[in-house]
This record gives sequence, structure tokens and C-alpha cells, in this order.
Amino acid sequence: MTDILLQLLFALIKAVGLVFVIILPMVSYTVYAERRVSAMIQDRLGPNRVGHFGLAQPIADAVKLLLKEDFTPASVNKFYYWLAPACAMAPSLMALAVIPFGSNLFGVPMVVANVDIGVLWVFAVSSLGVYGIVLAGWSSNSKYPFLGGIRSSSQMISYELSLGLSVIPIFLICGTLNLPDIVKYQIENGWLISPIWLKGLSLTGINFPLLVSSIFSVNALVKLLLWVPLFVSFVVFMVSMFAETNRLPFDLPESETELVGGYHTEYSSMKFALFFLGEYAAMITGSAVIVTLFFGAWHIPFLPNDPSQFPWLGDLILGIIHIAAFFIKVAVLLFFFIWVRWTFPRFRYDQLMRLGWYFFFEIALANILIVALILAFAPK
Repeated sequence: MTDILLQLLFALIKAVGLVFVIILPMVSYTVYAERRVSAMIQDRLGPNRVGHFGLAQPIADAVKLLLKEDFTPASVNKFYYWLAPACAMAPSLMALAVIPFGSNLFGVPMVVANVDIGVLWVFAVSSLGVYGIVLAGWSSNSKYPFLGGIRSSSQMISYELSLGLSVIPIFLICGTLNLPDIVKYQIENGWLISPIWLKGLSLTGINFPLLVSSIFSVNALVKLLLWVPLFVSFVVFMVSMFAETNRLPFDLPESETELVGGYHTEYSSMKFALFFLGEYAAMITGSAVIVTLFFGAWHIPFLPNDPSQFPWLGDLILGIIHIAAFFIKVAVLLFFFIWVRWTFPRFRYDQLMRLGWYFFFEIALANILIVALILAFAPK
């Protein structure tokens, strides 16, 4: 009974720390980063008045949204109108429960819930976010939000197919749906985004026989063949994640030039802020999933994973380094999300649907077949 209570306590501490200490501040400063990066791309200054270099701008924005009048139009369906923002925000945070954001800290694995179907949990929970958008569009009783809700539902259904199919090659190669086990596979065999993992290189020196065997082995040839379909999986997954998170060039549900503000046109104050936070939380969650599946999560090449190899590092310092490595990778992907938004124009809606159904769906299916054939005929 004591062990169960301890496990529950550790899970609660990790969940609270992950959400309130890391993710919510990260959401706020991702908004700040977006405004600064867009300003650099457009040759503007961006936020630069509140705090040093505008670093207190997210705090000012939060205070503004908290103090604004919470106006509810008379014609809305009030229950679903109030429920929708929470439905849009919660799934992104729930999906983070199975993401391994570090190795160990004080002997405790840095994952809130280590379940055997972690990837399925991410897809199942994150797909619930569309309900918040559809409810917001329908309950607002206005044509522009309604059109945004319909667009979002058809867009998410379309791209969830390619999103789910694109990760099946990873399951075939790793043989598991457990995210920490997928990370462990990448530590031993190389990140899934890289063709060959050079074993024998470390901070302690170079093991030449192991290095040569890792380059010129049959296993290296098989991994080189697998790299092409894995890179295709990465591209399909990455683009589908843009569509799932309603980011440009796939932001049709809220396209300001056509639908005023889309599904959140009738929202104000903190209810609008929840939609805003939900979008950025979904972007962070999507980046975390990409880092976990393709970039080795918290793993750093050539740095030991066992503190006994470097006693001077210690378990605490190594654990913090691994957590920092994970969030640095996430931050790089977030920068990519932001860069794409301010670089590419928005698709037309027919182009968006054609890309999902006529290209990505078929490419993902063919990719599964190619990986299955390589694994079936590869030497064991």
C-alpha cells in the first residue's frame, strides 16, 4: 500500500511540475518567441517595451486577458459555449502524461505514466481536441465560427489518418508502442531520423574495432535502407502535425481573411485565452512527440546514460542535462513551426484536403509496405 501511495505521489509531483512549472510558462514564452521571430522575418522590432527586450510581455498579456470583460453573446448555447475552451485546452496537457521528458531524477523515471500503449494514448487523447473546436463553432450560433468548426473537424479527421499511418513503420522496427522503450531502442541503435549510428565514439575515447563494425556491417546496410522510409514517415508526420494543430499553412479553421477569427470569433477574455493556450500547448505536445519518436527524446549522442561511467557528473546533474536536452530539441522544433508560419502562404481548402487524401494517405500506406518488405527479407 505504501509503494502505491509513493508511486501516486511521484506521479502527482511530476504531473504538476511538468504542467505548471515547465509547459505553461513555455506556452507563454512560445507566444513571445513567435512575436519576436515574426518581427525579425518582417524586419520589425516586436515586443520591446515591457521588461528587458520585452521579456515581461507574456505576463502583461496574461494580466490583460484576465482583466478584460468576459462578454457572452445572448444567442449562444451557454453550457457548450463555456465547455468548449476547456475541451480545447485539456487534451494537449493530457497527452504529455506518457512523454518521457528525461532519464531519471533522484532514481525516479521522468515520465508521468509509463504505459505500454503510450503512442495510442497520445493519438486518442489529442484527437479529442477537435470536440472543443466543433463545440465552440456550433454553440456560438454564428456563421463564421460554425464554418470554422466544420473545417476543423474535416481537416483533423483527414490528417489523423496519415498521422497514424506514418508512425506504423516505427512500431514495426522497434516492436513496441511504449514510448520509453522506443527511446531505449534509439539509444542502442541510433535515432530514427539518422541512417547509421556510429558506435564506438564516446567522451572516454574511440573504440576503433566497434566503430568499423558499426559502419561496415549488414545491420548498417539494413538501417541505411530503412532510413528512406523513416525519413518519409518523418515528413508525413511533421506536415500532418501542422494540420492537426491548425498552424499555417493549414490554419483554415480560423483564417482571419475569410472567417474573421473562425471558431473563437465570439470568445473574449479568459475563454479566448484558453483557445490561444490550447493551440500553443498542442504545438508543444506535437513537437515533444516528434522529438520522442524521431530524435531520441532526451538522449545526447556520445554522452553516457549511466552516471557510473562519469562519477563526477552524478545522477542529479546528468538527469537535469537530459531534461534540458529534451526541451532544447522541442524548442528547435517550435522555432521551425514559427518559421513556417511566417514564411509560407495559406493553402486553399481544396488543396489542403487533396494533399491529405490523394498524397499523404497513399504515401503513408506505401511506406508501411516498404518497411515491412525490408524487415521481412533482411538478415536476422
